[in-house]
Amino acid sequence: MKHRLKYIFVFAPLLLASCANRGSGPQGGPRDTVPPTLIKQTPVSGICNFTGKQIVLQFDEYVQLDNVAENVLISPPQQTPPNVKAIGKRVVVTFEEPFRDSTTYTIDFGRAICDYNEKTPLGNFSYSFATGDYIDTLAMFGKVINAEDLNPVQGVVVGVHENLHDSSFATIPFTRVTKTDSTGQFGVLNMRGGNYRIYALRDVSKDYLYQPSEALAYTDEIFSPTLACDSDSAWYHVPDTIVLRLFTENKTRHYFMRALRDKEQHYFTLLFSAPQDDLPTIVALPPDGADSTINNQQSADASRVDFTQYMLCQANPTKDTLVYWLTDSSVIRMDTLRFLMTYKMSDSLYQLVDTTDTVQAIYRHPRMSQKALEAKQRKNANRTVEIKTNASRKFDIYRSVEWYAATPIHDVSPDSLHLLEKVDTLLQPVAFSLEPSDSSGLRYTLQAKLKPEHSYVLRIDSGAMHDIYGVTNKRYETEYKLRSPDEYSTLTIRLTHFDPRARVQILNEKDQVVRELPAQAEGAVFKYLEAKSFYVRMYIDADGNGQWTTGDWALKRQPEPVYYFDKKLTLRANWEFEEEFDHLALPLLKQKPQALIQTNTGKKK
Repeated sequence: MKHRLKYIFVFAPLLLASCANRGSGPQGGPRDTVPPTLIKQTPVSGICNFTGKQIVLQFDEYVQLDNVAENVLISPPQQTPPNVKAIGKRVVVTFEEPFRDSTTYTIDFGRAICDYNEKTPLGNFSYSFATGDYIDTLAMFGKVINAEDLNPVQGVVVGVHENLHDSSFATIPFTRVTKTDSTGQFGVLNMRGGNYRIYALRDVSKDYLYQPSEALAYTDEIFSPTLACDSDSAWYHVPDTIVLRLFTENKTRHYFMRALRDKEQHYFTLLFSAPQDDLPTIVALPPDGADSTINNQQSADASRVDFTQYMLCQANPTKDTLVYWLTDSSVIRMDTLRFLMTYKMSDSLYQLVDTTDTVQAIYRHPRMSQKALEAKQRKNANRTVEIKTNASRKFDIYRSVEWYAATPIHDVSPDSLHLLEKVDTLLQPVAFSLEPSDSSGLRYTLQAKLKPEHSYVLRIDSGAMHDIYGVTNKRYETEYKLRSPDEYSTLTIRLTHFDPRARVQILNEKDQVVRELPAQAEGAVFKYLEAKSFYVRMYIDADGNGQWTTGDWALKRQPEPVYYFDKKLTLRANWEFEEEFDHLALPLLKQKPQALIQTNTGKKK
């Protein structure tokens, strides 16, 4: 008890004092945005004939380290990275691996060193030493941009090779390395004279070697460093002399992921890691007698059913998700569908080879009360074909009306569909044609010659269609009106240096493609554009496939060149605009409008 009273008497005055002074003391101040200041180095940066194992950096305040593995980079790279620790006001670097003879080493700390309280980083700080008689002082500077949209790329490794053979990129670690900053800029420092090849690499494997599927950039040029560097100077203000266009090869591994049949019993879904150029071949297997998921009373019938005769395939736009609608009631009732599936899968060299797997699509009945089950059965019994359209009160002149259903349509009665024009208070029929928009009967397009500023009614009679399960539709009606041509602008883009392979793109303010046309000698004419601001981009469609194509390291193929028109275009309604696009007038790094530039964190510059 004496000890307890003692503590009460000691802390009570402190408690009272804290209550009495609440709000009277300092309440904080402006955020400290000043990074730590280096006041001492042991040994000093630039030392020659270094034989030690440790470097100590002393700062004017307590420091902490942020994400050492990502921020701290030593060049030339070591297999075992140094141990970097913050101890009070010091940063201690301890090396775990022997050094090379007569070599200049550079430690790039990036944004790793921060003050202790506000985590304000000391950016672009590097330390160098030599194991020989002198420090190498040459450097190479440049910028890494994304090949498709010219945005700067942050945090990728840039490395050089003295070995000029192409094979060195995938077989020998880089001679020297650095990383790009938030603007995509880089400086390979402390280089010796000579000839080098330079590369950029999103080094996921962290081995300083190119591995398939890692984003990369390369150039066919051979460089000799001539610029002198000073590790204490702001090297990132040096003009960019090298531009590397980073791309990801179209070498996604193709493999089968899984089969799903968890939502409804009348279809199953096959998921693949990449688009399928050809549909897989499916061969039905008899149910596994040991498979308890098949009801016993169904097993005998199911073993005689080749369910592949009763399937309708629906592929999503990217063709990596395939939905198979089951059209036979006895097949739908089967809880487990077993089949052999032959499809294309990547081998170790990313070549597509035929592969056959045994697959099961299993439906597990959800647990529900009798009341819920009866409600679901009533809903299914009363189900109708649900119809939706893209028609709206203000409908663009250049669009066609589409309607789509939730389940594939088996047949449509054209006489039960009506397109009517509103003339005063009367409705007059309009001739049209109906065309399926996909192979599974889920989407249809209505083609008709319509008049601007006129209103139309699309009417679908009840019973106009049946889906693949024999279910029909209710009566459906929607009204829409075409906009006036006076609401739109026309934009013609003429290329100063016409290239018949070029394709011109109109972009919105989010750098997204709105329209695209092949370039024409007389100009690419974009009609019916909204009266607002747009940007223009073009690319050289070298392979003629109608879309931008990435590069390929094995084929030594660069990504297709991309160019930006450097100004924003603000269009006005009922106006025609013409612009001359000289894609060679400005250096590549000066072309993209500042408002569109984003870092790879998604932030605009």
